[in-house]
Amino acid sequence: MSEELEMIELDVEERMSKSVDSLSKNLGTISTGRANPSMLDRVVVEYFGAPTPLNQLAGVSVPSSSQLQIDAYDKSCLNDIEKALILADLGMTPNNDGSVIRLNIPTLTEERRKDLLKQVKALGEEGKVAVRNVRRDGVDKVKKLEKSSSISEDQSKDGQNSIQSLTDKFVKVIEEVVAKKEKDVTTV
Repeated sequence: MSEELEMIELDVEERMSKSVDSLSKNLGTISTGRANPSMLDRVVVEYFGAPTPLNQLAGVSVPSSSQLQIDAYDKSCLNDIEKALILADLGMTPNNDGSVIRLNIPTLTEERRKDLLKQVKALGEEGKVAVRNVRRDGVDKVKKLEKSSSISEDQSKDGQNSIQSLTDKFVKVIEEVVAKKEKDVTTV
């Protein structure tokens, strides 16, 4: 196999792996009815005019299975954090007592679970689309190599088949990750 073809396959595999990692991170921010600090990973606070991730401005702890506690390093930004939490539309109302912010995780109703399942499925689809886009890019690069006579037609077909099997593998991983999250969301 040509070195160029190997490089393309390694690049495709790495990019597909990153797509799966990104999906896992995004799924971690979806509530399953239990308190988890990663639920706040996507919250960005407007801090002195700069968008700053919440975890850089405050410590997030889990005092109970149904509550998150946010302890700002700089108490003067508590109101900014509270505003960001409201804007993040997490389905939780922040309680600011002047020193910490508490978020009570609501118990999931059947309707909320259905909404969360839709979100999980949508994120899963986005992950699959990302993997398929990587496949398309990889196959295009292989076809260009064949066109420029850098590789033979057989090598091109082998490369394309290899990229397709990587795609199948990563789509299967995505389906497993999504199924696990769906199980978490539906488990009462």
